[in-house]
Amino acid sequence: MADLLAVPAARRDAIARLAAALRPGMTVALSTHINADGDGCGSQTALARLLAQMGVRAVIVNPTPWPELFRWLLGDDVEDRTADGAAALARVDRLIVLDISDVRRLGVLADAVRALPQDALVIDHHLPGEEPPGATMLADTAACATAELVFDFARERGLTISTPIAKSLYTALVTDTGGFRFGNTSPRCLAVAAELLSAGVDPEQMYARIYGSVPLGRLHLLRDALDTLQVDRPHGIAWVRVQAGALEKHGVSSEDLDGVAEYPRSVAGVRLALLFRDLGHGKVKISFRSVQGVNVNALARVFGGGGHARASGAMVAGALDEVETRVLTEARRLLETGQLAD
Repeated sequence: MADLLAVPAARRDAIARLAAALRPGMTVALSTHINADGDGCGSQTALARLLAQMGVRAVIVNPTPWPELFRWLLGDDVEDRTADGAAALARVDRLIVLDISDVRRLGVLADAVRALPQDALVIDHHLPGEEPPGATMLADTAACATAELVFDFARERGLTISTPIAKSLYTALVTDTGGFRFGNTSPRCLAVAAELLSAGVDPEQMYARIYGSVPLGRLHLLRDALDTLQVDRPHGIAWVRVQAGALEKHGVSSEDLDGVAEYPRSVAGVRLALLFRDLGHGKVKISFRSVQGVNVNALARVFGGGGHARASGAMVAGALDEVETRVLTEARRLLETGQLAD
């Protein structure tokens, strides 16, 4: 395990550059993408506590409110200033962006971030975006989650991974790997998870917190989504739809859509799965999922999105029916021509 936990040389160099931009007494903001997920939230709360050990104060400033599912990660020692929006960014010495490769994923904060006197520091494991938030990066697509890079930062800087930090990092790992089921579950990922268990993480308790207690409305939302399931067997495509107003109807939030796209992907013979969510006001959010051999990031990029080879997303202007037709037409074309092959 010791060899697996060795920090790769490129990451060590990047960590040194990142650390050189930080000094005791600074206040930094930590931000992540719209509708923060387990990796974004876990990486942020872990890094906030690690930076405190370096004498650096960190506050959370996200483009969308902190998800209720991960509220417990904040504890009493991590300050969430998201409600202050761009004004909070103006009061810090530096911004660190986590789990983002493109500044546009910062939503309402994007313009404020572009206007900062110093570019953002970046910790991320996604494929490069068209407009990186900053040039000083700790980035590696081989990492199973952004939290793996935060873990490496802690090791390289000689920082202590306390139990709260370990829980944050484990939350990130377990959610971004689909419970250690997805292809990004590397031997090193499992070695890091083992270290986190040694630091006080109880996996059964973590499962109960993350997966074992969901609101009834989430199941009703899933029921309605699965009722729209369609399958194009010749091309190996399956998709579901979520109508505008569905979240309000069932009293849930966008985080309750996490995992819904895995159901069409699980259909036998499916290579590419999509979740179309009508946001209203002429916008549709699409979640792309694929199996080994299909690079769904290439499809997402056609529509201005991006992410990973197996999981990506995009926001597309248009009515739901129109967007669905456009995306499916392009997906079929790219599959037929082999342009989605890894």
